[in-house]
Amino acid sequence: MPRAARDVKLETRSARAKLPARRTPYFVKVAKGLRLGYYRSRSSAGTWIGRRYLGTHQYETTSIGIADDTTTADNVAVFDFWQAQDVLRRWGERGRLADHGIVRTDPYTVRAAIEDYLAEIAVEKRASALKAARYIFEASVLPRLGHLVIERLTSDQINRWRNDLAASGKRVRTKKRAEKPARRLPPVNDEDRRKRRASANRILSMLKAALNRAYNAGKVPSDTAWRKVKPFKHVDEAVVRYLSEDEVIWLVNACDPDFRLLVQAALLTGCRYSELVNLTCADFNRDSDTLTLRQTKAGRVRHVVLTEEGSVLFTQWTAGRTPHERTFLRADEKPWGASHQQRPLADAAKKAKISPAPTFHILRHTHASLLAMRGVPMGVIAAQLGHRDTRMTEKHYAHLAPSYVADTIRAHFPTLGIADQTTIVPMRRKMMSDFHG
Repeated sequence: MPRAARDVKLETRSARAKLPARRTPYFVKVAKGLRLGYYRSRSSAGTWIGRRYLGTHQYETTSIGIADDTTTADNVAVFDFWQAQDVLRRWGERGRLADHGIVRTDPYTVRAAIEDYLAEIAVEKRASALKAARYIFEASVLPRLGHLVIERLTSDQINRWRNDLAASGKRVRTKKRAEKPARRLPPVNDEDRRKRRASANRILSMLKAALNRAYNAGKVPSDTAWRKVKPFKHVDEAVVRYLSEDEVIWLVNACDPDFRLLVQAALLTGCRYSELVNLTCADFNRDSDTLTLRQTKAGRVRHVVLTEEGSVLFTQWTAGRTPHERTFLRADEKPWGASHQQRPLADAAKKAKISPAPTFHILRHTHASLLAMRGVPMGVIAAQLGHRDTRMTEKHYAHLAPSYVADTIRAHFPTLGIADQTTIVPMRRKMMSDFHG
């Protein structure tokens, strides 16, 4: 019987508890070409993995099971240090792990890692979020990288994919039976390039999440290939657009009656389109003048404060209706669906002569911007929008807040008298007064 390997850092649960959590497992050599690894988790029991050297700088890895950090070992799903070695040796001898873990019969590809990742997040994500993630993977990752074996994946391959993604035009919606997806022309100006690079960064983050999950599960021996790939810098610094108070009125007046309610609600609450269309009448609390959002982007319940104007409108919209009825319905009494807001908003913007036409998300920006310009603290705005902290809020809206520097300069710099007096009325203001007169 082969001699058991010893390692004072891994043999006992008390010793393992002193190890710092890290991205790479702690390995101990069990036999020639065979190593037992322990992955230390920050929030739960650690896991045992096995790694076998195949030659020519290639390895095969497998998951053995949960370490007995918090639960007594049963040699079935939970293993102590010595039991994990026995399982590893049997796997090393037969080339597979029969009853105690994941059997690897085919090369582990990027496609397989993404499928495993989607299966894992399915239990904690909403169906719509899972569908969106699958769409992005299938559209932007799998065609180029899906067939590649992760253990042979290189940083150069990922970098080229990332760069090509940023240089290509944005995908546009096509019919389900279209032969191939349609794309817009490649970016031609700095702002378009910034947007495409920001999109490439988001997709790269999703890919890394799937690959990290495979690495942490012990299915690949190293994360070096994608850890070396960095996102584009300085691409998330867009100037937030918002509507002026006059534009708000023009836009609301130009909307169709059923869509107008959604626009009013977005402007008065800062809620996202998806959050509003899922509201029920029971989510409006008249006693506290708040909305309870149960289906949010972050996946946690949020309470939105209503102003007096917002409270009056929600009281009108929910009066005499059943608690479980959707607050906002289309003119045909059907619920608003995904992307149903795009066309009516574009039509209203065209009628109101607001150019470029705002997206629905700009209504959320408008709500936050109007608060910032009136001196509302960033922490309050963050709570209203559902941000975890003020970093995102400050990034987008801090420049709009009253500033000591700006106030001091305006108060002390003299009027030089070099600005020409003019009676010229800006063309846009005149067109708007004619439109609403």
